[in-house]
Amino acid sequence: MTLALIGVNHRTAPIELRERIAISREDLPDTTRALAAMPGVSECMIVSTCNRVELLAAVDSPTTSLTGFLESQFGIEAAQIEPHIYEYRDTEAVNHLFRMAASLDSMVVGEPQILGQVKEAFAVAKASGTVAGQLEHLLQSAFAAAKKARSETGIGSNSVSIASVAVDLARKIFGSLQGKTVFLVGAGKMSELAARHLVQQGADAILVTNRTYERARRMAEEFQGAVVPQVVPFEKLYETASSADIVISSTGAPHHIFRPEHGQAFLHRRRNRPMFFIDIAVPRDVDPAMNKLDGMFVYDIDDLQQVAAAHMEERSREAMDAETLIAGEVERFQQRQRTVNLAPAIVALQRKAEEIRQGELHRIHARLGLLTPEQAAAVEALTRGLMNKFLHPPMQAIKQAAREGDSARLDALCEAWSVSVEGAAEADRQTSQPAENAKPDGTEKPSETKASQPSVEVRR
Repeated sequence: MTLALIGVNHRTAPIELRERIAISREDLPDTTRALAAMPGVSECMIVSTCNRVELLAAVDSPTTSLTGFLESQFGIEAAQIEPHIYEYRDTEAVNHLFRMAASLDSMVVGEPQILGQVKEAFAVAKASGTVAGQLEHLLQSAFAAAKKARSETGIGSNSVSIASVAVDLARKIFGSLQGKTVFLVGAGKMSELAARHLVQQGADAILVTNRTYERARRMAEEFQGAVVPQVVPFEKLYETASSADIVISSTGAPHHIFRPEHGQAFLHRRRNRPMFFIDIAVPRDVDPAMNKLDGMFVYDIDDLQQVAAAHMEERSREAMDAETLIAGEVERFQQRQRTVNLAPAIVALQRKAEEIRQGELHRIHARLGLLTPEQAAAVEALTRGLMNKFLHPPMQAIKQAAREGDSARLDALCEAWSVSVEGAAEADRQTSQPAENAKPDGTEKPSETKASQPSVEVRR
């Protein structure tokens, strides 16, 4: 089984491309199931955020490619998307996933939202039936590593996020947010975080709207702070927006909700006082053409990278510590996986030795004659002890080769003992199938043809 991961993010692809392949929360289950239906894909999960779309899958062959899925699913020509795609396999895929969950691959290093987003993607995949044992173990290990990075390094100190960077930009634009009115369009997590940062920076008035009025009202009621957001019905969006100095938009709309004609109307009502839009949605909420209007300033999520770079410089030491920790967690995961994958070969080696032991007991059965129970137990203990002592060195050598990732030595050891990881795993699966003569309760029916357990004759 091969682990494959492909994707595009804020570093490899412009927002114009990312918004074309962005997957809404409503569409994510169907899209995940569509990926699972691809030939060669046995398990899969999709992470789609404002900064990335990534496909993670367990595939049957190293040659299985996921790139064609993005092209066919979103109707994008290969020449348009392939230059922006990154692809990782096996260990590199594990390393990327662990770093992503720990926010080391984020636009704002240390932001806490990405771990929740990956967990949400995992939950969707579980509910859609596209994740089983292999990916579940991998994801749980990634979550544990990310939590460890946040608790044991300084990467999570002075928590930042895309929302906080957006507010930082607004403060730098105006110098101060005192006396400014801010309009939050969208009542999701990003908007709530932005509202908290805005109050900390001194904003005097906060307006909030959402397509679902109840959600906006609930956010305003739960907000803890000196300034309580005022809820605006979504149908009054355009007539209210002109009263705001700063609009922070983060909706899930599939199209622009602010266009140049809206901007012209806002400026007319504001008597040409400048207005700033910070668009942290993907797909974008604000038409970039609005930036051409005099007095209208539009910043999208890619523009925030310049502000985020300053945070990265401040966090470089903490990021280095977290990188070291994550690298260690990846290696530990790989070692555990190698040991787990080797278990069928170890079992096969033990099974083969036991067959030899039982065969030899059968062979000398006639020569031993009748034995007392104590003598039979002694023979059993002696032969089993010899077998275990004889197996100990090769089993330790096989385990050590697996832990060190020495595939050449591992193959040589398995070949010397006539066992293989793949063959043993297949035999293990076959023996785990219910026997033909099994009872409904799982026990085996008596059978005249069944061979008796090898034993020595006991004299009573």
